Amino acid sequence: MSNNKLRGAGLLLLLPLLGGCVPRIEVAAPKEPITINMNVKIEHEIHIKVDKDVENLLKSQSGLF
Repeated sequence: MSNNKLRGAGLLLLLPLLGGCVPRIEVAAPKEPITINMNVKIEHEIHIKVDKDVENLLKSQSGLF
């Protein structure tokens, strides 16, 4: 046998062995439930600036709102 034929035969013998080296990926759900703890405190302030005319109107017409 020539050198190329020996290499080809050796490669053919190694291919089935390399086929067994396939990485395995597994996706599984966790055994424990997922807990998300959100301690959130929201504070806000609303500042309204009003014209003097509108402010006087609101004072004199208190039944508007």
